[in-house]
Amino acid sequence: MTARVRRPGRGRSAALRTGIPLVTMLLTAVACGEPAAQAHTVQPARAVADPGPGALATTCADRVYSGMTQAQRIGQLFMGGVSAAAPSATDLRTLRDNHVGSVMLTGRSSAGTKATRKVVDGFRGQADTVSGRRVGLMVATDQEGGQVQVLSGPGFSTIPAALTQGSWSTSTLRTRAAGWAAQLKSAGLDLNLAPVADTVPASLGTRNAPIGRYHREFGHTPDIVASHSGAFSAGFKQAHVMTTLKHFPGLGRVIGNTDTTANVVDSVTTTSSSYLEPFRSGIKSGAPFVMMSSATYSKIDAHHIAAFSPTVIRKLLRTQLGFKGVVISDDLGQAVAVRSFTPGQRAVNFLSAGGNMILTVKASTVPAMTQAVSARMKTDAAFRADVADSVHRILAAKSAAGLLSCG
Repeated sequence: MTARVRRPGRGRSAALRTGIPLVTMLLTAVACGEPAAQAHTVQPARAVADPGPGALATTCADRVYSGMTQAQRIGQLFMGGVSAAAPSATDLRTLRDNHVGSVMLTGRSSAGTKATRKVVDGFRGQADTVSGRRVGLMVATDQEGGQVQVLSGPGFSTIPAALTQGSWSTSTLRTRAAGWAAQLKSAGLDLNLAPVADTVPASLGTRNAPIGRYHREFGHTPDIVASHSGAFSAGFKQAHVMTTLKHFPGLGRVIGNTDTTANVVDSVTTTSSSYLEPFRSGIKSGAPFVMMSSATYSKIDAHHIAAFSPTVIRKLLRTQLGFKGVVISDDLGQAVAVRSFTPGQRAVNFLSAGGNMILTVKASTVPAMTQAVSARMKTDAAFRADVADSVHRILAAKSAAGLLSCG
């Protein structure tokens, strides 16, 4: 995600459907200071077993998947957006009604850790249930530092820009990152959509609109970016908060910002580029999430933006770099880079290319997206397999984060 820097009011979050209106619970939590999660008289979702002939559900993620309705499975594919400071009741209802499985708090909030935790607890109390057990929401935000820090106020540190972080020793960065992660953990979050693994060459610098302009890069060479994005991720892992390498295969050598500009092209990066090293290194270290760029890489796949490219996702990221985790999109809700596609096309194109979790800052696009996914599943067996694979990857990540219960 890139334009979040310039438009701090934009948000990305979501919630799952339950028997109690999410909006009511959230407003109660904010107004009364009581965690809405305490009131959790929810109705279990109707179980629909679908493990396949002769298959055995051997993991918690498998067992949860087999008990889900199709609507619940599709909902797990989405991370929807709401403002961290003032969640819209309409947006929350939309996300709830579509079983959206992950929440992103966006915009800017200076309320601090305790107030944020109350809002997050309100979301968590609304999660769907499968076989009587809640499928926890994955709650995320952008907490890079510098001009990209969604959450601030009492309990949160002011995080410097990545370019400053890159001037520290890796041991110092890891220690400080662990502290920042602990703050997010105390606020109830599971995932940070950071670190930026893009390398902006010194010759381009601030002319690079999405990254360099805001000093979001750790340095100007792939080795510095690899070592420091790795230290950042290691600190977060130490504090049990997941991280996301972004924006694959790199936004450091473009001029335009994909959130505000169409047809952004990288005409330099290849499948053997040294600028892939921060991603390669992070993947080897066990990165759980990788976020896709919405630029086009003419020397890799000139016909698709990276988020819609099987060549970039399936061949380069999965096969060549060996990534096993969750592939998440950059914003597919209102970014100018995808505006020529309908919301439904964006969702289907991303999943068909091998992506797993669809991020949209615009909650109103979710119904059209879920409907398009459902419609394609009815006619395309390969697409159904892609969806099943994606849901399993997402549930596995939730299980690792302690968000599933199969006791």
